[in-house]
Amino acid sequence: MKNILRPIVIVTAILMMFACSNRNQTSMMKNVTGKAGELVIVISPDDWNAQAGTLIKETLGQPQLSLPQDEPIFDLINIPHEAFGEIFKTSRNLLISNIKPSINESGIAFKRDVHAYTQAIVYINARNQKEMAEIFAQNSDRIVAFFMRAERDRLSLNYSKYHDKAVLNTVSERFNIKVNVPPGFVVAENNEDFMWLKFETPEISQGILIYSYPYTDDSTFTSKYMIAKRNIVLRDNVPGPLEGSYMSTENQLPVIYNVFKRNGNHTAEMRGLWTVVNDFMGGPFVSLSMLDMLNNRVVVLDAYVYAPSKNKRNLLRQVEAMIYTSEFINQEEIDKINKQFDL
Repeated sequence: MKNILRPIVIVTAILMMFACSNRNQTSMMKNVTGKAGELVIVISPDDWNAQAGTLIKETLGQPQLSLPQDEPIFDLINIPHEAFGEIFKTSRNLLISNIKPSINESGIAFKRDVHAYTQAIVYINARNQKEMAEIFAQNSDRIVAFFMRAERDRLSLNYSKYHDKAVLNTVSERFNIKVNVPPGFVVAENNEDFMWLKFETPEISQGILIYSYPYTDDSTFTSKYMIAKRNIVLRDNVPGPLEGSYMSTENQLPVIYNVFKRNGNHTAEMRGLWTVVNDFMGGPFVSLSMLDMLNNRVVVLDAYVYAPSKNKRNLLRQVEAMIYTSEFINQEEIDKINKQFDL
């Protein structure tokens, strides 16, 4: 994989800082346009080919981490201001530059739902191209996080509206959590502490593995422990196509690990690659591990993609958005315990 100029390891933590926008009036708005992962940049040709444009391209077009092949985090479309008409105003993701010597106040603004429902727009005002580059550089992590969060929120919102109720009920009964997956996903395995949700076509496979294990102490939430536990669960429950083969975590590349609060619960996210021991299958995964203090357990939702010879970025973002719809059914009771332990 290529070296990236602006690493996005810290972006996941920043994502947690953005709250969902108020959408009370969005029922009257148009829907966003454009393909998943597209980002339209409104900027003059001169600035696009100068320092500011180079920085934007390097940052917003850098490779997505934890994919087996290089894919950019966004598909960039740049247009000049004079071409920014109605056809582009409803684009899902917009970065609009305003570079003029007459600008009274330089700065950056993050907006949602300006011209369309679930739209994300970043405005940057600057007096000159150099100032534009400086403002972008100072806020590059926030910009990446803002657009990535918007992409995930759109998917999660859609899954919350249109999901398979039978799968939702089965997961709720087994693990006391809610998670929304679209129609087409089926429950492939349903054991006491392990469940496997699948969506498969002749070309791709998307899956979510759900399992739980006891929480004993703080070491339970270290990356070393979680990877070891993951490998045991996968070995015992996810066989490969050949006898003696099974899914495991690829150890040739580091797993990206972040810890944060989500819905008031201590949560860890891991991103990396999976492989099949004694076979040649593999692909990307992303997992959420949530602490349930009421029952002294960790609940894990582990999402993966298998799509040989195909781009995987958007496929992985889909299952990622599904696991990010998850929540404990008895969250109010858990909140009381978390409060006691100041968690």
